[in-house]
Amino acid sequence: MDLEQYLGPEGLLAKQIDGFSYREQQFEMASVVADTINSGQTLICEAGTGTGKTFAYLLPVMLSGKKAIISTGTKNLQDQLYHRDLPKVRELLSTPVKAALLKGRSNYLCLNRMDHALTDLRGHSKENAEHLATIRDWSSVTRSGDIAELGVISEDAMVWPLVTSSAENCL
Repeated sequence: MDLEQYLGPEGLLAKQIDGFSYREQQFEMASVVADTINSGQTLICEAGTGTGKTFAYLLPVMLSGKKAIISTGTKNLQDQLYHRDLPKVRELLSTPVKAALLKGRSNYLCLNRMDHALTDLRGHSKENAEHLATIRDWSSVTRSGDIAELGVISEDAMVWPLVTSSAENCL
């Protein structure tokens, strides 16, 4: 796998992505990732801000055609990786790649709990009642049920525990 043609100073990313510049640490990390994939070993890797970690691990994984699990520290980074970075690398490489975004149960709407919360609105605040109406409308159009899709309600809103899934409260 010739990473130089992708991550090098004159590589594909430098030619195709505005503002991309060669970073030695990124290239080194990508090389370690590629070597790890080729040897069938496991790698836990840490790199500082500005290293270019995303491309350093996505490129070797996608070029190898092998399966990988990529874990992020925050849901925001996970969403950025899945919705922005992965499609960009797919396009650059013209490589079809299957990917799945997995989050914990509490990040997904539970239709049973939503219906239950909507059945008895008397105990809810005005704000929760308004949020429930918004969630009900959204529930008919969402494909994933990922609450991050519904940006009009804050992730720390009091309504979410009433309508999201957990092992204890939803099938």
